[in-house]
Amino acid sequence: MMTVQQLDVLRDQLNQELSSSSSDLQKVGQLLTQAKVGLIELGAFVPVAGRTDPNVLVTARDILEAGAYYSVRIKDIASFERYIAQLNTYYHDLASVLPPSPQMYSLIGLNLLRLLSQNRLSDFHTALEAIDLDQLQSNQFIKQAVDLEQFLMEGSYNKVWSTRSTVQGEEFMFFYDILISTIRHEIASCSEKAYEYLPLNDASTLLFLKNTEELLNFAKERGWKVNPAEQKVYFGTEDDSIVEIPQEQIITRTLGYARELERIV
Repeated sequence: MMTVQQLDVLRDQLNQELSSSSSDLQKVGQLLTQAKVGLIELGAFVPVAGRTDPNVLVTARDILEAGAYYSVRIKDIASFERYIAQLNTYYHDLASVLPPSPQMYSLIGLNLLRLLSQNRLSDFHTALEAIDLDQLQSNQFIKQAVDLEQFLMEGSYNKVWSTRSTVQGEEFMFFYDILISTIRHEIASCSEKAYEYLPLNDASTLLFLKNTEELLNFAKERGWKVNPAEQKVYFGTEDDSIVEIPQEQIITRTLGYARELERIV
């Protein structure tokens, strides 16, 4: 059975590896697996206030926080969501018996950004309700997510894009890029309905794409046709450019309906 001291060593190794500029994610995964076994053996994986040593609970919380960051590093969103669900117990249910976590609001802000990137606005507002009012405007991680949600509600996509330079940390950038991709496809869907075509430069600007190569790749993904000679991107396709109306069939059916009505009358 793992001791508390051994679990603390694993926690320290996890944090050291994650904070390294050249962290070995495979090693992090192995350390997490060992740490989870230790949490189960020490009864901290499903914590109960008053029954588990608070020192063990703090270590368990640190390990779960490391797991949340690790999940984003390996782009496993489902795993990140599970870690956040576990951490909510430590952040809220056990708040009275544990010291505050330095990573708490960073991870809560990261989770808010995840919800925005998945367009889960109802869950976003539910998560906000659990946050202290003073943190909504004073904490940089929370405020960033709140501001982004406000920009989205206003339809100010350019403001969402302009905040890119202020996003810090690869974990936050991961969800921010997903959010931008979601917005880009929403703009694309609207453009397809509003325009027959757009100049390449205008389309790149509208979709927050950096260059023609990015636009060509995006156009291919959406099934658009690009005309290099005209420097235009066409949203329609040849298949739907001409719509044939079956006039004879419609006339025949209409006359049939008229005859049926005469019989009824």
